[in-house]
Parts: sequence; structure tokens; C-alpha cells
Amino acid sequence: MTSISPVKTNSKFNLRKILVRPEKPYVHPYAGGVMLGIVLFLAFLITRNGLGASGGMNRLVAGVEDALVPGHIDRTPYLLKLAGGSLNPLDDWSVPVLLGALVGGAAAGLLNGRTKIEINKGPQVSNRTRLITAFIGGALFAYGARMARGCTSGQALSGGAALSAGSWALMMCIFAGAYGLAYFVRKLWN
Repeated sequence: MTSISPVKTNSKFNLRKILVRPEKPYVHPYAGGVMLGIVLFLAFLITRNGLGASGGMNRLVAGVEDALVPGHIDRTPYLLKLAGGSLNPLDDWSVPVLLGALVGGAAAGLLNGRTKIEINKGPQVSNRTRLITAFIGGALFAYGARMARGCTSGQALSGGAALSAGSWALMMCIFAGAYGLAYFVRKLWN
């Protein structure tokens, strides 16, 4: 019987070096705001659209649904506009914006030493409770984003930059709702 020895390589690629990095500090908030403003300006200039992720997510879900149950798409007026008939739900500016945000966020996390699995919560809260409340909050916010016809980036950043009164009103409501709800969920962080 022969034994197989592990293969040794002289490859310079080391996954551990990429994943285990010292954590770098965040960008100063004002500098980050200026950079975000420049990106938003360039998005309007180059694509004639602003920024937004909920539309891209909606189109990805419609694409999966169209692949699995195309008959449902063709019977639902809202989904018919996205993927009905020969329409491709992924043929929209918001899909590359969403994918770019996901890839860019992952790259920034890797390069700045922030890629790790963790659950942020208060010391009195179980992991299960934190995950359940995060899921409920995310689901409510996603539903609200579709009702408002845009997420915070689409409505607040893009709509706010275009001085849309509806976008400004939505952001005021989001902040008011967040501050109002904070009293009831404060024990999740204490």
C-alpha cells in the first residue's frame, strides 16, 4: 500500500492572508458623505438613473419566479410588467447596481479586515431573539420599500438629491418611525 503525501505548491495565493487581516478604521463620515455624493452624481450623469437596490432585488426575485412558475407571472399584473411574456426581468439598470453593491461591499469587507461571522446584540439578548427580530425588521422594511416605490438609497439619496417632496417626506417618516420604535426594542441592545 502506498501513501499519498500532501501536494506542496509555491503559489503566492494565500486565502488565509486575505481573510485574516487587521481591521482598518472606517472612513470619516464627512469624507464618506462627499464620496457618496460624487458616486450619486456620476450615477445620474452616466446612467440617467440614481442609486437604489430594492428594484434590483425585486427583479432578481421575479427572475427566479419566472423560471419556476412562469404562469403566475403572466397572471399577476404587477409581475407582468417586470417579467411577463418575453420580458427579461434582469434587463434593468437596477440589477447591476444591486450586484455591484453586493460585490463592492464584500470586497471592501475583505480588504479592510471586516469579514467575519458575528451577531451584534445586547448582552441580555439571545442569538435566536436577535436573529428573529432582525428578520422581522428586514421583512417589514423590504415590504415598506416596495410600497414606497424605493428603498432608502433610491428614495432618500436619489429622490432627495432630485428634491422630490415625496422622498423627503418618506425619509422623515422613516426617521420618525425608527425613533418611535427604538423605545420598544431598546432592550435588544442594553
